[in-house]
Amino acid sequence: MRAWLLVLLACLALPVHAELWGFVDAAGVAHFAPRQLDARYKPVLGSVGMQRVPGKTDAGLALLNWLDIAPEVKAVQPWVREAAARHGVDAELLKAIIAVESGYQKAAVSPRGAMGLMQITPETAARYATPADAARLIEPRINIHTGARMLADLLRRFPIDTALAAWNAGEGAVRRAGNRLPDIDETQAHVQLVLELYWALLQQSQPARAQRLTLHP
Repeated sequence: MRAWLLVLLACLALPVHAELWGFVDAAGVAHFAPRQLDARYKPVLGSVGMQRVPGKTDAGLALLNWLDIAPEVKAVQPWVREAAARHGVDAELLKAIIAVESGYQKAAVSPRGAMGLMQITPETAARYATPADAARLIEPRINIHTGARMLADLLRRFPIDTALAAWNAGEGAVRRAGNRLPDIDETQAHVQLVLELYWALLQQSQPARAQRLTLHP
């Protein structure tokens, strides 16, 4: 187990009862949230206290299965595995970030200019991609490798929760918070959501390892 994964035990001890809700819309886009935003959202998994349990509803299992069988997911799986191996990060963590950031929509562009599967900003591309790659950031393979390179760098310098916070809010926000999770609702929800989905994906692909990362009251 990579050393940084050991801190996941502490990271999962968030001061809330964590849940993961989601649905796939008519266009085939997956949507995830830490709570039920409306009637379309169905439970994927949840927790009782700090004990993680896999989602048991048909809708929840179907949504997790979507992350294995959807054409847009399968199309980029080779690049996810390639980037995970090259940069030393978990493929399940990359998948969780992609699902939360873009719902696997490769052409997604945010109002801030973040683009592609992992929603890479121009500033991030300038730091982690070559000029040639930065100009082609919307391409899935380049986008995933750039994101994996950034994630690996953050994980070398921060525990996983603060690394994900730095991904979402920027390293400056983490530094100002004393290298801890910033008191920003959007960022805390993002970190919780990625960690929950990461755990759920591990539960499917590596159940014994996921069990070792499960906290019990």
